[in-house]
Amino acid sequence: METKKTPLYDEHVKLGGKIVDYAGWFLPVQYEGILVEHEAVRTKAGIFDVSHMGEVMVRGKEALNYLQYLLTNDIGVLENNQVVYTFMCYPDGGVVDDLLTYKINDEEFLLVINASNTDKDFKWMQDNVKDFDVVVENISDKVGEVALQGPNAEKILSKLTDENLSDIKFFHFKKDINVAGTKCLVSRTGYTGEDGFEIYTSTDGIVNVWNSILEAGEEYGIKPAGLGCRDTLRFEAGLPLYGHEISQDISPIQGGFKFFVKLDKDDFIGKDALVAQNENITKKVVGFELLGKGIPREGYDVVADGKKIGYVATGYFAPTLKKNIGTALVDAEYSKKGTEFEVMIRNKPVKAKVIDKRFYKRK
Repeated sequence: METKKTPLYDEHVKLGGKIVDYAGWFLPVQYEGILVEHEAVRTKAGIFDVSHMGEVMVRGKEALNYLQYLLTNDIGVLENNQVVYTFMCYPDGGVVDDLLTYKINDEEFLLVINASNTDKDFKWMQDNVKDFDVVVENISDKVGEVALQGPNAEKILSKLTDENLSDIKFFHFKKDINVAGTKCLVSRTGYTGEDGFEIYTSTDGIVNVWNSILEAGEEYGIKPAGLGCRDTLRFEAGLPLYGHEISQDISPIQGGFKFFVKLDKDDFIGKDALVAQNENITKKVVGFELLGKGIPREGYDVVADGKKIGYVATGYFAPTLKKNIGTALVDAEYSKKGTEFEVMIRNKPVKAKVIDKRFYKRK
């Protein structure tokens, strides 16, 4: 398959972005450097191109009932213009994807899914329409999206709109907002652990939005930010990445995201498996800090008591914390905070201890 370009591809090239193939898209991994961009988002502001994300509209009389059956979280409690984070699971409890669900009204919802899973997710949604009176439409090709993240995000975006952005609470949105002359949907969401906004518009309008935000943000220290720091930021904040902390093989319960699985709601796909798993958790994703030297990389073995007890899901030098940290899927008996085990780094065991996997919390 041919690698796709987002509508902002030429802008990334102009800005000197180092382009890589990610999930079938040409995207910048960095511009000035991962550490510089990471720090900008934590202390000032950064803007990300996330136009590669998938968007699916669900419309119809039974849209709510369909989503309650499809998703693990309780969609019934949402008010209009509210967003919820949720999982879509297989019958065995493994994760099809994690996603955001935007409630426009009782009969209209927007689902934002991972780029690498868009086709698979859309097929799964269609296959599970069954007798529900709904229409499921993949609108990914029509939508451009940027994420403006960091402590100065509201100040910057306020320069480009007459809307009072402080009215948009965390995990809420407003549609048809004029941003720099372009009609957008703006939500107070993001994937960095910082305050900020995700801004959706047409593929035609997104270049204007991107450039206007960069210009408006100049006095506030904004930097364009790439995939590299998107991953270090989300990781420090304890946010999962599909294929790492959650996957077809790692359920939300094992991943430590039970809060987003409402086991007491009516039947949903995967419910029975997740209820059973919750009563007997054998594996868990934990956060850990290395006590010795080295960087724990994805896939490295984790050992204790002379045996392999799991593997590293994500590992990094955390720029904000200045520590080598990671997440690992381990046997549940080794998941208590303070437990020590060893990570095999280049065939040498390096001591580590279990800590809270929300490594970073915004002040």
